[in-house]
Amino acid sequence: MSVTDVAAFLGAYPFRPGVEGSPDALLRHMDRLGIERAWVGSLPSILHQDPAPANRVLVASARPHRDRLLPVPTVNPEQAAWQDDVNHALDEAVPAVRMYPGYQGIADAGPEMRVAVVAAAAAGLPVVLTVRLEDSRQRHPLDTAAGPSAAGVRTLVRLDDQVRLLVSHADRAFVEEVHFGLTPAEAGRVLWDIAWVRGPPDDHFAHLVRAIGSERLVLGTGLPLRLGETAFVRLELSDLSEREQARILERNLDDWLRGSGTP
Repeated sequence: MSVTDVAAFLGAYPFRPGVEGSPDALLRHMDRLGIERAWVGSLPSILHQDPAPANRVLVASARPHRDRLLPVPTVNPEQAAWQDDVNHALDEAVPAVRMYPGYQGIADAGPEMRVAVVAAAAAGLPVVLTVRLEDSRQRHPLDTAAGPSAAGVRTLVRLDDQVRLLVSHADRAFVEEVHFGLTPAEAGRVLWDIAWVRGPPDDHFAHLVRAIGSERLVLGTGLPLRLGETAFVRLELSDLSEREQARILERNLDDWLRGSGTP
């Protein structure tokens, strides 16, 4: 089984000094956890008005390990040259692009986001949206950017039938608020990682599997900002069959990227 983590990062995070975001450190974590590949974003790019320089560093850092580290560059829809970032992403054959409307100072479903998301979809690129990076109790006092709203996610996925969104670090309440406000076809174009879904004793993970189906979920760890083991423990403590666990760890993502809304 080839396990893929869709929520990993490289680089330094300004609000958390001491986080080791080097490729070698990430690969050590991946080897320990049995993760074959990871979609990696750039932590510095989150706060850069122009993410292009950080994207270049991300791609260069991942290049020696491209069989395992797949760069997911950041696009800032507020920048005049954002289309260049989409084109560069295509040139690098990346699996997706990331957008952080809260940190980029734009509305989560405003005109800038709408245009950029539709453009990415037309280029065949899914968009990764991150609901949160850290627990609210850990956040630096200056780290006040809001994540995308449930209403914003619903609005974006309805813009075009080609739009595909991978929503990362969402909790059970957020997932349900989005999912149950969408048609089955719309919901099939949204994928959720399990980085922030609580397991026992509340077991939001088990409830979510029953509510929306295991086919809508994929592995996300949040490395190096979060403990990678957490997502695996949720799976181990669940009553999912080996087949269902394998879907979350591998098959769901592959089917979704091929355009199958119902893996």
